[in-house]
Amino acid sequence: QVQLVESGGGLVQAGGSLRLSCAASGRILSINVMGWYRQAPGKQRELVARITSDGNTNYADSVKGRFTISRDNAKKMVNLQMNSLKPEDTAVYYCNVDSWDYSGRSFNSWGRGTQVTVSS
Repeated sequence: QVQLVESGGGLVQAGGSLRLSCAASGRILSINVMGWYRQAPGKQRELVARITSDGNTNYADSVKGRFTISRDNAKKMVNLQMNSLKPEDTAVYYCNVDSWDYSGRSFNSWGRGTQVTVSS
């Protein structure tokens, strides 16, 4: 079982910045993809950014040039630096991790989410 703990959400004015972090723990041998998703009220959960074990990244078009995802493999952490925030970035942000344990089993795990609110 894998546990994900997110931190760094909060309230910020438009144009401001926030940094989200997610730490993974538990029965983890290796981690493949780490990512951030978000869900705004009344909308479906959507991919924000993801990063593979060798550092390849993908971003939603709406955040390209403003958000940067990074990871620390030794610490089993993934971060999301969010700059130039807009009110439409307001959502609950979820960490997501694909991992394997020592038995060769794969897991796809979600964090509980952290609220990001951007005021206009």
